[in-house]
Amino acid sequence: MAVAIGLEVIARNPARTRPWGRCGLLVNQASVDRAITPSQLVLKKALRGRLAVLFSPQHGLFADKQDNMVESGHGRDVLSGLPYFSLYSEVREPKNEMLEGLDTVIVDIQDVGTRVYTFVYTMVGIMRRCAALGKKVVVLDRPNPIGGTRVEGNVLADDSRSFVGEYPLPMRHGMTIGELALWINGQESRPVELEVVRMTGWKRTMHWHDTGRPWIMTSPNMPTPETAEVYPGMVLLEGTNLSEGRGTTMPFLTMGAPYLQDVETWLKTLRVLCNLSGLAIRPALFEPTFHKYAGQTCRGLQWIVLQPSRISAYQLGLGVLLATMHVAPEEFRFKDPPYEYETIRPPIQLLLGSSALARRLEEIARGKLTGNTLADLESEWMGEVRAFQRQRRECLLYS
Repeated sequence: MAVAIGLEVIARNPARTRPWGRCGLLVNQASVDRAITPSQLVLKKALRGRLAVLFSPQHGLFADKQDNMVESGHGRDVLSGLPYFSLYSEVREPKNEMLEGLDTVIVDIQDVGTRVYTFVYTMVGIMRRCAALGKKVVVLDRPNPIGGTRVEGNVLADDSRSFVGEYPLPMRHGMTIGELALWINGQESRPVELEVVRMTGWKRTMHWHDTGRPWIMTSPNMPTPETAEVYPGMVLLEGTNLSEGRGTTMPFLTMGAPYLQDVETWLKTLRVLCNLSGLAIRPALFEPTFHKYAGQTCRGLQWIVLQPSRISAYQLGLGVLLATMHVAPEEFRFKDPPYEYETIRPPIQLLLGSSALARRLEEIARGKLTGNTLADLESEWMGEVRAFQRQRRECLLYS
């Protein structure tokens, strides 16, 4: 059975939208149907004049803004003619006046299955504001591109909440954006009236290529579904002086730094630490055109995704950090703030979701690294992960 996303379910049955009244829509350029028709055009037709305004997340309506804390402005959509408000501007949740006259806000945005991806928290801001104003939220569900079975990483600690992590989620949560909305709504003291339009044909074991759907980059550095597969681990590099490949055509699939002189030893250390199943790895030289080390030659690695379901992305990210600390202790460092509007706590704390884990990694890196190193570390948070998995069961919509 072909996978039909929530948007397509509504397009086939527009009468379902009648109770929604006058609507707003959270959307960006990756919000399309199977024929690559933008969501705002599909819904403008289905709603018959009741779609009044659009909202855009980080990177802008057309994902043209490159980096974090690069804000986008408000404007008028050239495709639909509708006005839009950026929710990555002077505000990160809608002001009351932006929601004036609306009965419902529809969320049709493609998530990538990782705790730190900010689109989820833009949705959260809409849910909170709509709850306060007595308005409804409808989420048109979309696939989790990295599947719905595997859960990875430590659960976010309270002292590390930020715009890249507001709830006690593991780094890889294994839920669709609709399931996430249900789970988050259950965490709120004032839940919003919420409806999730389920997909048809999607199963939890599916990764993006299993859906048969075309991929449109969700943000400037998420150009392929293979990028999403390694992102839960490689995003950690944003908090370090390792290049995560921004400024190349292979962000998050390419990584390294000018100071890595002995890539062979680095890779050997990584192989001892990590389960590298599902990946092929090649040593790489690259020169970013912007961002970290722009115009400088970096020595590093490229990940080639072969079997997505076997990749342990978060373990890979921790392994890269440990291996680099171990082989380049004088050169490697964590970055200083700011990061995603946080000016005090270090970026790596926000990304790891823990104030203690970065220090723990530094302690481990100073000792002998073995094949059990990361397994022993991961065992420290498995109790919290199992508790999360039990808690999320009632929010799972698909077999």
